[in-house]
Amino acid sequence: MARLMLSLPLYRLAVCRWCFLLVCIGWGFSAGAQSIINGKVVSSASNEVVPKASVFLNNATFGTATNDDGTFTLSGVKPGQYDLIVSTLGYEEYTQKVQVGQGPITVNIALTPKVMMMREVVITSNADWKKNFEQFKKDFIGVTDNAKYCKVENPRVLSLSYIRKTQTLEASSDEFLVVNNDALGYKVKFLLRDFSSNNITRTINYSGRVLFEELPGTAAQKQKWKTRRDEAYYGSAQHFYRSLYKNRLSQEGFVIYDFSRTLDPNRPPEALIQKKLKAFRMVNRDSTIYWLGKENMPKWYQEHLTKPPLTAYAVLRKPPQEGLFVLTFPNYLYVVYTKKHETEDFKDLYRPLDMENFETSVITLLAPIVVFDMNGTVVADSPLYEGTWSKAKLANLLPVDYEPSDGAGN
Repeated sequence: MARLMLSLPLYRLAVCRWCFLLVCIGWGFSAGAQSIINGKVVSSASNEVVPKASVFLNNATFGTATNDDGTFTLSGVKPGQYDLIVSTLGYEEYTQKVQVGQGPITVNIALTPKVMMMREVVITSNADWKKNFEQFKKDFIGVTDNAKYCKVENPRVLSLSYIRKTQTLEASSDEFLVVNNDALGYKVKFLLRDFSSNNITRTINYSGRVLFEELPGTAAQKQKWKTRRDEAYYGSAQHFYRSLYKNRLSQEGFVIYDFSRTLDPNRPPEALIQKKLKAFRMVNRDSTIYWLGKENMPKWYQEHLTKPPLTAYAVLRKPPQEGLFVLTFPNYLYVVYTKKHETEDFKDLYRPLDMENFETSVITLLAPIVVFDMNGTVVADSPLYEGTWSKAKLANLLPVDYEPSDGAGN
């Protein structure tokens, strides 16, 4: 299950909970090859076919529904590793990793009937629901320019509740949450399993599955969408990983450094700061000022970039499995994209005085390695992102099979 965690301004795309098997499969495909995935979906209990089930590749633009005889076909799939998802009411979600090469793939799928369980009923007023929904949109869709052009078609499929004691917003949905992104030209269908946003620890955590569908539009609209998609792609983490394995970092505008730093021992934990501010605000002015001072203290100190920049070979490893790559480094990885300037001020992001204000992100390993594929998608041991990449929420999200106009992703 795709899982994302944000620690504002930190962002973690955490797919490391997925069951990831490094299966040695020979691909043998050319750069422009496409393939077909077909199969049949039945019930494991009765062996009867399951019609109208949603079948799609997670985080991609390939999706369909099973026919009346339970069969399905996904055509024109770009080579890469994907999670094939089958979802329908009354059955447990089915997921299978598929490695797409040049030849067709056939899968036979048996769905397990779901044991229906009663959920806890949370009753809130309409005013409370609207307030919670506004926070949800900010935390889930984002606040970038693209977010202004995103509209949730079916907000009431969301179950929203706010726990005052822990200052946590929780959300979930049994149906696809449908978001029209008129900035990028996608209808985004997100099957939201769980969501939580904690105002004390300033963390956001959610998981689910997502399918992209092209919105209809005129030729002029499609050209605008393509331009905005390219803007979202260039300098993104997806662009970086693709550039890394091709050894094209400098050509694509990326510079990477070994980065070291230490937590400031004089700054209390964020959770404690927020707890104290809540307790003293509107009660004790001096205490409030004191804890506001603590909140404004830098999180890190003794920060240092090691020069000269690193090469791709210094951080990239190639496992035996075709189509997969490994990123690893000893401290933190400081990633600069020299073709765009940053417009947001990240309080805890280190910038040398002699460095131009380019878009910058810091990668923190949460495991010894990060595994990614040829699509530039992290498939295991996901890292934590700070800086520019922390802004990448649903409004700026691109499918994993996206290719920019000049074909740089090929």
